[in-house]
Amino acid sequence: MNTAAGDVQVGAASVRPAGVRSAGSGPPLIEIRHVSKSYTRGEQVVPVLTDINLDVGRGEFVALMGPSGSGKSTLLNLVAGIDKPDAGVIAINGEDITQLGEGDLAGWRAASVGFIFQFYNLMPVLNAFENVELPLLLTALGRAERRARVEMTLALVGLADRMDHRPNELSGGQQQRVAIARAIVSDPLLLIADEPTGDLDRTSAAEVLALLRRLNEELNKTIVMVTHDPRAAEAARHLIYLDKGQLTDTSPFAGHVA
Repeated sequence: MNTAAGDVQVGAASVRPAGVRSAGSGPPLIEIRHVSKSYTRGEQVVPVLTDINLDVGRGEFVALMGPSGSGKSTLLNLVAGIDKPDAGVIAINGEDITQLGEGDLAGWRAASVGFIFQFYNLMPVLNAFENVELPLLLTALGRAERRARVEMTLALVGLADRMDHRPNELSGGQQQRVAIARAIVSDPLLLIADEPTGDLDRTSAAEVLALLRRLNEELNKTIVMVTHDPRAAEAARHLIYLDKGQLTDTSPFAGHVA
């Protein structure tokens, strides 16, 4: 997809206006062009996003920040294929998801996006293993292959010894790590994290952020995260700031969360 003046590119090593060659290699994973979104409240049309133009490189870890009502959660939902824009193009890995019908879009989400929520969204009657296995039940994988993949993923997030525990037997940080395992078990193109540390204490939040950073750095997972917490945002490689539905700033982060 060609870039236009005024676009912002988040590359593997830089953030710069389009038209300036990026230090990143290959095309971006996420391409957003002239995207606008509004909602109707009664007879009033409320604009939420206005003419958003953004590239996010493959293997990036991006934090979306902004005041309440700035449009960051709406942008996250559009990138995840949960909602559709009123205008514009959103291409993920070269595919314009705004042109997909509901059935195809649901299939694309299942294959391409892993979701991490603030309140974990685990099934309370299932143990950790069963919660992580859920996305794989929609695939053609056999039982033995599903088990091997779930066990490997739970070991990756440090919960190999908690597979038989239900959510109410786990701490908040452990529940969120189960949720992260569920998000990555099908090896999606993109991880979408909506306030993943918002319900955690400081220690548990730091552990979850360290895990997300590890997934990005060691497994090259592309992560887009909405957060209100500046400390959480510092786990990302780049910050994207939204205000009143417009992209107002992007900047790289150099440090790791301590």
